[in-house]
Amino acid sequence: MQNAGTDTGIITSMGKLRKITVEVPETTLKRAQRVAGEGVTGTVRRALEELARSDVFEDLLALRGVARFTESLDRIREDRD
Repeated sequence: MQNAGTDTGIITSMGKLRKITVEVPETTLKRAQRVAGEGVTGTVRRALEELARSDVFEDLLALRGVARFTESLDRIREDRD
């Protein structure tokens, strides 16, 4: 990640940033920080990124069994020999 300046701490490679205020139960935050191994900002960022990715995962699950292969199973397995 690249910083806008050496003293600012502003990360420019992530695009436009928004500062938010969020009230969460302290115990929930502490547990989440322990799992993430990060501070408040890193923990919240990670949680939001995972939530944003979840819709993509849901789309992939919806395709389960729908994808069609143009190669036969025998042809796909040829590289194992």
